[in-house]
Amino acid sequence: MSRLSGRTALITGASRGIGAAVAKRFAAEGAHVILTARTVGGLEEVDDAIFAATGRNATLVPLDLRDYDKIDQLGYSIYERFGKLDILVSNAGALEALGPIAQYDPKLWSRVMDLNVTSNYRLIRSLDRLLRTSDAGRAIFVTSAAAKAPYPYWSPYGASKAALEMIVKTYAMEIAGSPLRVNLLDPGVVASKLRTQAFPGEDPTTITQPEAITGAFVDLAEVACTKHGEIVSAQ
Repeated sequence: MSRLSGRTALITGASRGIGAAVAKRFAAEGAHVILTARTVGGLEEVDDAIFAATGRNATLVPLDLRDYDKIDQLGYSIYERFGKLDILVSNAGALEALGPIAQYDPKLWSRVMDLNVTSNYRLIRSLDRLLRTSDAGRAIFVTSAAAKAPYPYWSPYGASKAALEMIVKTYAMEIAGSPLRVNLLDPGVVASKLRTQAFPGEDPTTITQPEAITGAFVDLAEVACTKHGEIVSAQ
């Protein structure tokens, strides 16, 4: 497993679920992974698993992506240490709560939009030059079927993912002449904290586990990937 050998990858929301599974898979494929999340303990557990499997440590960056100045500092720190960034996996996302839009809490609305939309814009703003410095930069943004069609009580989350898709597709058009490839990935129905929030009575062992979809991330992250500005389904 060496499809990402020598590559440096930043993965957000990497302390559990899809982000943690992707981090472990990328490390197994030879990448050095930079992991961000708010939960320090979760990041350390992922790092322990990576070290046990590969003998190499990840770079851990405890970070709340709603602290936008810290995103700028992250880009500068990556430049100082690595000089470039080969892969971005923007996986962190929030559901917060489901409910009718007419009664939705404005604070929760802002939290969803701040993380699912604005933090992605700030990541692009901070990391674009680093990704373009790579000989084959790759950026993967995690989207959802909720962006495609309205679901009752899912308005903030669906709207945020629709906005993300517009941002990423536009970004892809703007950098079409560069070696950087930018795509969206829809993981489908996968066991995760967000899924449990939305469907609390569901048995998570009966649905797809995060590890089963990591191959789709590797496909979009490797140098051989030619997809650009697309929405790819993991299942």
